[in-house]
Amino acid sequence: RVPAGRLTYPTGAPLPGPAGDPVKPTSLEAPSAPLLSRCISMPVDISGLQGGPRSDFDMAYERGRISVSLQEEASGGPQAAPARTPTQEPREQPAGACEHSYGEDELAAGGCPFGPYQGRQTSSIFEAAKRELAKLMRIEDPSLLNSRVLLHHAKAGTIIARAGTIIARQGDQDVSLHFVLWGCLHVYQRMIDKAEDVCLFVAQPGELVGQLAVLTGEPLIFTLRAQRDCTFLRISKSDFYEIMRAQPSVVLSAAHTVAARMSPFVRQMDFAIDWTAVEAGRALYRQGDRSDCTYIVLNGRLRSVIQRGSGKKELVGEYGRGDLIGVVEALTRQPRATTVHAVRDTELAKLPEGTLGHIKRRYPQVVTRLIHLLSQKILGNLQQLQGPFPGSGLGVPPHSELTNPASNLATVAVLPVCAEVPIVAFTLELQHALQAIGPTLLLNSDIIRARLGASALDSIQEFRLSGWLAQQEDAHRIVLYQTDASLTPWTVRCLRQADCILIVGLGDQEPTLGQLEQMLENTAVRALKQLVLLHREEGAGPTRTVEWLNMRSWCSGHLHLRCPRRLFSRRSPAKLHELYEKVFSKRADRHSDFSRLARVLTGNTIALVLGGGGARGCSHIGVLKALEEAGVPVDLVGGTSIGSFIGALYAEERSASRTKQRAREWAKSMTSVLEPVLDLTYPVTSMFTGSAFNRSIHRVFQDKQIEDLWLPYFNVTTDITASAMRVHKDGSLWRYVRASMTLSGYLPPLCDPKDGHLLMDGGYINNLPADIARSMGAKTVIAIDVGSQDETDLSTYGDSLSGWWLLWKRLNPWADKIKVPDMAEIQSRLAYVSCVRQLEVVKSSSYCEYLRPPIDCFKTMDFGKFDQIYDVGYQYGK
Repeated sequence: RVPAGRLTYPTGAPLPGPAGDPVKPTSLEAPSAPLLSRCISMPVDISGLQGGPRSDFDMAYERGRISVSLQEEASGGPQAAPARTPTQEPREQPAGACEHSYGEDELAAGGCPFGPYQGRQTSSIFEAAKRELAKLMRIEDPSLLNSRVLLHHAKAGTIIARAGTIIARQGDQDVSLHFVLWGCLHVYQRMIDKAEDVCLFVAQPGELVGQLAVLTGEPLIFTLRAQRDCTFLRISKSDFYEIMRAQPSVVLSAAHTVAARMSPFVRQMDFAIDWTAVEAGRALYRQGDRSDCTYIVLNGRLRSVIQRGSGKKELVGEYGRGDLIGVVEALTRQPRATTVHAVRDTELAKLPEGTLGHIKRRYPQVVTRLIHLLSQKILGNLQQLQGPFPGSGLGVPPHSELTNPASNLATVAVLPVCAEVPIVAFTLELQHALQAIGPTLLLNSDIIRARLGASALDSIQEFRLSGWLAQQEDAHRIVLYQTDASLTPWTVRCLRQADCILIVGLGDQEPTLGQLEQMLENTAVRALKQLVLLHREEGAGPTRTVEWLNMRSWCSGHLHLRCPRRLFSRRSPAKLHELYEKVFSKRADRHSDFSRLARVLTGNTIALVLGGGGARGCSHIGVLKALEEAGVPVDLVGGTSIGSFIGALYAEERSASRTKQRAREWAKSMTSVLEPVLDLTYPVTSMFTGSAFNRSIHRVFQDKQIEDLWLPYFNVTTDITASAMRVHKDGSLWRYVRASMTLSGYLPPLCDPKDGHLLMDGGYINNLPADIARSMGAKTVIAIDVGSQDETDLSTYGDSLSGWWLLWKRLNPWADKIKVPDMAEIQSRLAYVSCVRQLEVVKSSSYCEYLRPPIDCFKTMDFGKFDQIYDVGYQYGK
């Protein structure tokens, strides 16, 4: 309980603690907002705000108001407040506010300038307010409130009038009951997906706020603000427990005031909805089960898998906090289409079949939202089938995800490969980058013990710790769990709690498998696992990534991070804390690799997709330069044909200038006449052997592997052996770039070293693979199209066509021009039919930023015009 007369002042924005955790304010301090102030103006009359009989408090307040009015008339004006002692003089704050608490002794002595009220009149109002509170809480002996109630007054200064004076902050552990006397308290809640807090309701005079947190012992789930002058009584949690011990029935009274604020409909729904817990690895339901309910994920993560007729299982999607599960089957009353099992311990709300129907009848607007959800589901299914030949293996692979699987990650565990990994600095860097996207909390064993006590990680505290961690997930966009260096109970908890596990190693060290990882392999952890390799800023590029990945068959992907020097510097914990206090005071660089990792984890990946088009693809580099100047980051690169070549250069260099330099040298080699002539062969399969073109591509990329590129990369080829599209994310870089640039008739197909399949130019099936980037987790795809555009206004010549007549029309200068494709053009159009259809789907998609520079005047083999084509792309990109 705050002692009478205590003053507390704002402390400014909190800085991260030794491990990045914000320092918790003490007492009633508010970290970033002004607090309370004395009031010297007339209190607001609340007699008209409450209906029904006038209470003791109303009458006492009215008597005090009339009495002071008479005193003012006799003295010619309002009385001045008594002089404050030096210890009570509030210091001037930037926001112009501070807080005062008054106990009964101070009020009886006339120490509180209650507006213009003093002494006996203030004391009588305080006593009447206590009687009103005792009546509301049904306290049989009002004396139980003696010495347990503090009187507070908030005056919103002019500087803070819009934001309001903060009385209590969401997440505070030191909770209290607040009984509004006059004025009002606004109740706000922080939403993860909204920039500003949302006002839930306004507590009017005679109403209680904060009962739920006091009754449950949990942190406060909302923020209390006084938007204008407000006076209220406050009972701390410890004082309420003392009252409860003397009269246990007060718990029911407090609970009744909570329930009374809810509508009858909400109480009915609370009765109908069931709470369900599913342990990690357990199935929520199985494919073919009867659909009798819908689930809402409260916290945790689930994975949906479908079993095909052939017995093969395919991943359909993953669900996180706030997602609806099984709503389509429940509404259509069809058997479950997939099997859903828990990736980690998960809590769900279960809506029985009739509950959803009752909600729709009571609130028809819910149907609109359900239609929107169903439309997205149906649209996703249609887009999966909108390849050129649905079900044939052409187009988008059937298992591709059209929604980002990382968009609803709530928890990320960070696991070091070895003791040399600077795991503390890594998690602080990642937290700094994540905070630019949304509220982020970093937890490690030291922070847990500091906040919840030394015994917080003991098995007896399991339930309490689980509940507290669930609350942190609700309050933050992402929670980072930093594991210990060994397999401690906290490390096990981190792995159990994680939606995604980052396995962090040092890229310049010998590939190795850590001891913790070996233990992880033997556990039933089903969370998504990603390998993260750290590299020094001034060090060499990534190498031997394949060896790292071959040791970890359970890893679904990898990322290379170029780290700032401070991450590898050896500092004591105190010095490290001091360093990152300065780092956290600045905004994260959006182009840093940690910001890229943050976008990947939060489902905000930006992909760059480059289309095919021969020499016209040189304009890609100009657009890239313009994007760099505009400050647009790139997290994923993909392409087809010439786009795969330019994209691979950019994924390796991460600089448009260096990409331009290397691409210009290659384009110059493509203008050579002698080398192609020497490569001519008898045209059974192709006009050239392909050796000269192979050498030109190999000179650019050497023996680099796709896994060793700085940025995640993919390219597309056409598998003529299996009549399918192939997406290459690993393997020999030069070979798959060459395969993606293999134009039919000119170069022979390239034999895939993995399975021997024949690969051709990816432009025949997907010349602008933005849909592939989307399936790999990109939220936004910047797609640059440089393909040729066919004439569509062809001439109508009837049911038959004479070649002699067509020749005459073309030779006769006075005849009307006839637009009819020749045999080569017809074959080309047939080859690109599926590509054109796929391109139209991409252009109309909501996730794609479609760009097409004005390069139609250039031909496919105009590599000698590199600088001119580059300038066209650059000017268009600007």
